[in-house]
Amino acid sequence: MGLATFVRGIHPPDKKTLAASSPITEVKPSKIIVIPLSQHAGAPCKPVVSIGQEVKKGEIIGEPGGFVSAPVHASVSGKVIAIAEFPNAMGRMVNSVVIENDFKEEWTALKDNPDYMGLSSDELKEKIKAAGIVGMGGAAFPTSVKLSPPKEKPIDAVVINGAECEPYLTADYRLMLEKPSEIVEGLKILMKALNVSRGIIGIENNKPDAVAKMKEAAEGEKGIEVIACEVKYPQGAEKMLIKAVLGREVPPRGLPMDVGVVVQNVGTALAVFEAARYGKPLIERVVTVTGEGIKDPKNLMARVGSKLSDLIEASGGLKDGAAKVVAGGPMMGFAVSTLDIPVTKGTSGILVMTEAEITHAEEFGPCMRCGRCVDACAMGLMPFMLSILSEIGRYEEAKEYNLFDCFECGACTYVCPAKRPIVQLVRLSKSMVKP
Repeated sequence: MGLATFVRGIHPPDKKTLAASSPITEVKPSKIIVIPLSQHAGAPCKPVVSIGQEVKKGEIIGEPGGFVSAPVHASVSGKVIAIAEFPNAMGRMVNSVVIENDFKEEWTALKDNPDYMGLSSDELKEKIKAAGIVGMGGAAFPTSVKLSPPKEKPIDAVVINGAECEPYLTADYRLMLEKPSEIVEGLKILMKALNVSRGIIGIENNKPDAVAKMKEAAEGEKGIEVIACEVKYPQGAEKMLIKAVLGREVPPRGLPMDVGVVVQNVGTALAVFEAARYGKPLIERVVTVTGEGIKDPKNLMARVGSKLSDLIEASGGLKDGAAKVVAGGPMMGFAVSTLDIPVTKGTSGILVMTEAEITHAEEFGPCMRCGRCVDACAMGLMPFMLSILSEIGRYEEAKEYNLFDCFECGACTYVCPAKRPIVQLVRLSKSMVKP
């Protein structure tokens, strides 16, 4: 039998060797920490602290603003010195709490649970919700919402996404090597929260040591299996991973719950374990700092609210010739205009590219109707039509070509010989019409 996979997709150079051998190391938080109150899908949080207030590490500073939301916690101890709008990685101004770090590292009281597997499903969900856990693969969807599907959508499997198909990034890979048992425990907690008996960990086959580590950690665990997937982008997209490991196809405009599945990232599984076991909120995450333009690529455990510049400095700084900094990976990340933006719960990487690696958008030409984007699209869409309709302002018409089924993986843009910014044009259409 061949490796598990999906139809279509592309094979960009993975460039993971730059940071893959670098163990996870902690980066010291800076003096000023800027914590956005909206770092998740859904409603922004409402601040529950005031200027001048002293806060402790792990203390809640923003309460959820709706059902689809997640609380935000202080990642350091210190004093709140401002509540104002600051830019995020996409350039949007987001209401944020600014804390002056006192470097005392004083924790707020946490509720420890050595017998966490003895907790009920509802108790586990409540702990996950209180910890502010969101999907850490990039989408940042509140985990507690994923764990509360409607009764007419029964779940029978939990899939842990260890594919990490985005080039350059190795944060999940290092977590699987260094904390495999904790990830498996996180999967068991998710399975109990959803009352399911089947758990799957899907990992791309370019990480054989991670596959071996996770299989060793899962050995003897009832209902849990580790599946090696073909190396192909975007294997880590949840709909593609479900197709690969379970053979189920999520319907157009559908969600994984429509085929009885919940997908969670490796980092999310670890955060779930730490929340259930120690009561620890999500205040830090592993960030890969890498690229041809960085001196010493690393995988850093960074506090939420740390500046990108702090992480770059901890990785030796920029090389001469560094030309672009991307928050995330090269396929789905966002180029940033300043290094003062903060790390959020969804920041998986910081990629520094050189001038030689960059294709400038102003160089793109007309669509040649070659069909390469159609061959590459994992969702079976017609990206060339979506881009043309967006370019000429016929946004509503783009909906007829399943505009909102596109999850902006960038495969079409990568293969386009005319160098057309297809993903950017798709985003433009989405911003101009209602789903």
